[in-house]
Amino acid sequence: MTIPATIEATAMSYIDGFVIAVPNANREQFIKHANTFDVIFLEFGATRVLECWGDNVPEGKLTDFRRAVQAEENESVVFSWVEWPDKATRDAGMAKFMKDPRMAAASACPFDGKRMIFGGFTPVVSLPA
Repeated sequence: MTIPATIEATAMSYIDGFVIAVPNANREQFIKHANTFDVIFLEFGATRVLECWGDNVPEGKLTDFRRAVQAEENESVVFSWVEWPDKATRDAGMAKFMKDPRMAAASACPFDGKRMIFGGFTPVVSLPA
């Protein structure tokens, strides 16, 4: 199969990406926490949410995922993203998410949110299988 050098994404989707350090002892608590909040993202228009527990997160020479979130020895790196159909849906959905009363009623966060890194991204290449 030949793949062109560059294929720009045709869909106008939008991605929110997150990297966090979660104590290994809090893995099940994190999964429960994610299941609670990820459903809210979907209710407000997200098309997909993926939470990935670090399995092969190597130490780099200059920087790496662990350093980015100041992960400690007893913590794993979690890489997550929320996919939205477009930026307008994302902006409206995130505004609703932040004001949702379930946010205030949620149990304690199973990770240190001050070390979370996040950002919004516009896809530029999307290749189907």
